[in-house]
Amino acid sequence: MSDIPSTIQAGGGAPTGFAWNDSAELHKCEDGGGLFHRFKTLRRGTVAELIEFVMDLPEEKREDYAIQKDGDRTFKIGEIRALYRRSDFPKTGD
Repeated sequence: MSDIPSTIQAGGGAPTGFAWNDSAELHKCEDGGGLFHRFKTLRRGTVAELIEFVMDLPEEKREDYAIQKDGDRTFKIGEIRALYRRSDFPKTGD
């Protein structure tokens, strides 16, 4: 599922919200060789679940992880933090 609706049937082109329940994978980059050096999948879940997982890690370990949203894009720690801070983020701990 995409965050951008189709223009078929006169749908708009701008996102109306974020697809927090889309499938995603959590990856860890090892050996400091960049994001795709020894890129390993650690777990699967929704985008929201994986964002919350990363944000629950100790601060110094968070930048070692990236979230790959199925069929879409990769979120690094800066974007993960920004998404976590959004007012519509579905935090489970609240």
